[in-house]
Amino acid sequence: MSIDPSHILLTGRVAVVTGGGAGIGRGVAAGLAAFGASVVIWEQNPESCASAAEQIGALGIATDVRDGAQVDAALARTTAELGMPTILVNNAGGVFSSPILETSENGWDALYRANLRHVFLCSQRVARGMVAAGLGGSIVNVASIEGVRAAPGFAAYAAAKAGVINYTKTAALELAPHRIRVNALAPDVAMTEGIRRLLPPGSETRMGLTAPIGRPGHVDEMAAATVFLASDMAGYITGQTLHVDGGTSAAAGWYHHPESGDYVLGPTG
Repeated sequence: MSIDPSHILLTGRVAVVTGGGAGIGRGVAAGLAAFGASVVIWEQNPESCASAAEQIGALGIATDVRDGAQVDAALARTTAELGMPTILVNNAGGVFSSPILETSENGWDALYRANLRHVFLCSQRVARGMVAAGLGGSIVNVASIEGVRAAPGFAAYAAAKAGVINYTKTAALELAPHRIRVNALAPDVAMTEGIRRLLPPGSETRMGLTAPIGRPGHVDEMAAATVFLASDMAGYITGQTLHVDGGTSAAAGWYHHPESGDYVLGPTG
């Protein structure tokens, strides 16, 4: 099979993006739509869900993907209005500080539900639908670089994201006979609206020094990787985690010195 530019197109496919109301999810939803997919946003917040859907030209369904019954209802409506999804991007998630000595059981469970449980719920339901319809497809799970490195103060979040990465591998093997590919993205810092609100003035440039490329990522770069993994261009790729992190995972502690720009290992001064 020779490579053809049309192989990157998603025309005629239905794509679901969870947590698509803002940030990476919104960027991914817009990217999938730009390459021809009919996009459905499953987003807990009704206002951001409606706003993103209107801007992108997508179907917005207010859904708490941590709840299996709501996932079932969202999938039923999606299928009735647009057809069976063959692309699923499990992007929904959340994080807050969770030091091991201070985290409550409820806090641990909340981070698990926000970052891992819904990946199972949504991928299981959508995969069942694809299998029943005799359709192949692509599932992309948004993990994090914190799933492959220590994250002091964020143990529950890091454990959940590590779970996403291993779940991706196992799901890829189980679903391969049904022509369903399962992969993951592992971003580092991507400059979303939420991240910008939290950063002190002038810190965006300094944050970029931790990445060999020298800047934080952009949601459109996450979208580009997702479009590739969802498309026929990635037809022989499954069970993989693609680090869209500007080289942070490869750097393993090396970073640009804030004054000289030279690579240094560990803290200086």
